[in-house]
Amino acid sequence: MPDRRGTARLEDLPDDIIHKILVRLPSKDIGRCRAVSTSWCTATSTPKFMLDHHQLQPSLPIIDGRGLPTSFVLFHSAGTKQQLWPFSRCTKHHSEISLHGTCGGFLLISWLHQFYICNPVIHTHALLPQPHVEHALYNTIIGFYQHLPSQEYRVLWVSEPWHPYKSSLHVLTVGSMRHISVRMQTLSPPSMEQEHQLLKGLRSKSCCPPSVLHRGSLHWCPYDANEIGGHNTDIIVFDTDAESFRWIRSPTQLCHHRKLFDMNGTLALWGSLTPSLTAMDVWAMQDYVWSFKYRIDVSTLEVSRQLYSTSCKKKKRTPLDSTVQWLNDMVVLNDCELLIMFNSKHVMRCDIDGNFLEMVNIGKRQYCMMLNHCRLKESIIPIPSN
Repeated sequence: MPDRRGTARLEDLPDDIIHKILVRLPSKDIGRCRAVSTSWCTATSTPKFMLDHHQLQPSLPIIDGRGLPTSFVLFHSAGTKQQLWPFSRCTKHHSEISLHGTCGGFLLISWLHQFYICNPVIHTHALLPQPHVEHALYNTIIGFYQHLPSQEYRVLWVSEPWHPYKSSLHVLTVGSMRHISVRMQTLSPPSMEQEHQLLKGLRSKSCCPPSVLHRGSLHWCPYDANEIGGHNTDIIVFDTDAESFRWIRSPTQLCHHRKLFDMNGTLALWGSLTPSLTAMDVWAMQDYVWSFKYRIDVSTLEVSRQLYSTSCKKKKRTPLDSTVQWLNDMVVLNDCELLIMFNSKHVMRCDIDGNFLEMVNIGKRQYCMMLNHCRLKESIIPIPSN
C-alpha cells in the first residue's frame, strides 16, 4: 500500500512477506533492524522467527588460530574469514582456551579451568556448571547436543577420578543442574573393565577430536581404538534421544590416523593406508554402510609445483609438494572444496578433484592453525537459563 506521497513502505506489506524478507537477512542486520522500530524488534524476537533464521544459515567450519592473532575464526566459502566473539582478545596464551563443541549456534569453550556456553552472534556467554564428583581429577566435555524429546541442550561429561577404574559419565542440562543418567546398551551386563575401556576411548584430549553429530547421534573415533572391545575399527555412537551407547565398524582398509568429520550432512571418515600420512582416503556412510569417495595425495595435487608457501624464519619460497611432510586433518568447506591441515600448523584449500586453490591465512601471515571439526550455524537465540 502506498503512503500519501505515493511510495510503498515495508511496514505496509503483509506480515508473512515481512517475515520472509527479514528472516533472510544476515545476523548483524537483524540487530540493526531491531533498532529501527518496535514492531520490527518484536517481529524478529519471537521464538519462531529466531529458529527459522537459524535454520537458513550455512554450516561453516571453525579454524582455531591458537590465539595468534585470534582464537577462533569462521571460514566462509568465498574465502572470507570472520573472527568469533567472545574470547578472542582476552587471553595471553592460546593454551588458555579450547573449543569443545557447537550446537544450535552455541559454542562450548573452556577458559582458565572454567566452562562456558557462548552465543558469538549476540555476544553473550554463561558459566556452565560442572558435575560434582568426589575426588575427581578433572571433568571433560565429550559431547554437546540438543535432546529433541525435551528440546533441551545437554552436555555429556566424563569425570576422571584418582582411581583408574572409576571414571563416570554425566549429562547436565544447560540452564539447570539436573543430572540425567546414561545407559550403555552394548554392555549387558557391563563389567568394570568394559566401562573403563569405553570411558578411556571417550576422553576428549588434544589427540582425540570432538564428536560428530549424524542422524541424532554423536560419533567418536577413539584415539586408541585397539584397546576398546578388542576391535581396532570400532566407532563409538551415542544416541542423543535414548541417551545410550553402541558401537559400529569403520572401514577396515583405513589403518592410520583415522578421523571422523561431517561432509555436507553425511558422516565421513578419512585415514591413511600408509604411515607416511602424505595421502588420505575419504569414505562416506550412507545408511551406516561405508563407501569409498576419493583420495587426496600431495604428490598428485595439480599445479602444486607452481605454488609456494613462505617460510617466515628462512624468508625463502619453497615448493608446496616438498613442504608438505604429513597431512593432519580435513574438513569440508562446501560441495566441492576442502580445507586440509598439514605439518601440524598450516591449512590449505583445495577441491575434491585434487586442484590446489590457496593457502589459508589468518591476518597477513600463515599462523599455526588447527581444524577441530566444529561447525557453526549462526543463531540469534538467547542462551537457555533458569
